[in-house]
Amino acid sequence: MEKIKLFILCVCFGLAANAQDPHFSQFFSSPLTLTPAYIGKFDGNIRVAGNYRNQWPTINRAYQTSTVSVDFPVLQNKIAYNDRWGAGIMAYTDKSANGAVSFNYASVGTAFHKGLDEDGYQQVGAGFQLTYAQMRIYTADLHFADQLTSLGFTNVTSEVFAGDNLKSQYIDLNGGFLYTGSTNDNNFFYGGVSGYHLNRPKTQFTGADYLMEPRVTIHGGGYFPISYNAKLHLSGLFSTQAGNNETVVGGAFEFTPGGSENQELPVSVYAGAWIRLQDALIPYAGLEFGTMRLGISYDVNTSQLKTASNSRGGIEISLIYISRSPDSKPIHCPKF
Repeated sequence: MEKIKLFILCVCFGLAANAQDPHFSQFFSSPLTLTPAYIGKFDGNIRVAGNYRNQWPTINRAYQTSTVSVDFPVLQNKIAYNDRWGAGIMAYTDKSANGAVSFNYASVGTAFHKGLDEDGYQQVGAGFQLTYAQMRIYTADLHFADQLTSLGFTNVTSEVFAGDNLKSQYIDLNGGFLYTGSTNDNNFFYGGVSGYHLNRPKTQFTGADYLMEPRVTIHGGGYFPISYNAKLHLSGLFSTQAGNNETVVGGAFEFTPGGSENQELPVSVYAGAWIRLQDALIPYAGLEFGTMRLGISYDVNTSQLKTASNSRGGIEISLIYISRSPDSKPIHCPKF
């Protein structure tokens, strides 16, 4: 039982003081985990986005993170043509320690984007999310090494735990601001800031209280054409939480054989890489067919941790589907 208490203490201390939220290397393909201000900011009627990340696959189910979101514009016929109001929901799960520790989130949110010119080339937006979060520790699934003997650490522990399911829950408030702009139909640029855990929610375990530290992220990017059938996409972010910082920058080339104007459902291929400074190189490949885009990346660890991880980080998969209809109100928006 003392091992379980020590394990829980380490988990909670990490949440309260030193850990960052679970994150995606393909932050550009996970809009509602990056900022609530992205809600409704897409060209179509409905957007469905899904992401899966397996961190350090050489360690059996060390960290696995998944999310799925759905967002859509509302009251399109009731607001100005160059404005956009969106609503969305999101589910998010993060499991570690071979599934023994589990975080589950459910969010609802809304964002309003105000046009700054008649054509909607420039907009400013603000969004908010309300999240219900739950953390569980399945003590029966915790495995520890036995005490050190002359033969070393002996297999898994022979101790029998009570099998209790410990849990904590809280309500979270997130917000974000976003500016988007373009000079024509072929380029786009954007920048924004988001804050998560703005209310510093409190979690409770083993009779102690821990405050969730706010996470602030500054992000931006854009794309521009480099030929009639190719574009360059660039993006980056800086995120800070509880004294820990993360900086990710990079880009990808988009190549559309034959050009998008000559195809009813154009097919585009993406290739590029991002860098998480002082941590990892992240090669990326993507395929877009009409209104669906698939992305695959793999973190190659470059920090001092590479000795233990064998330079392996995490594989990540993203899938975004956007439904459009002939009467959809067009909007200038980030491609990623």
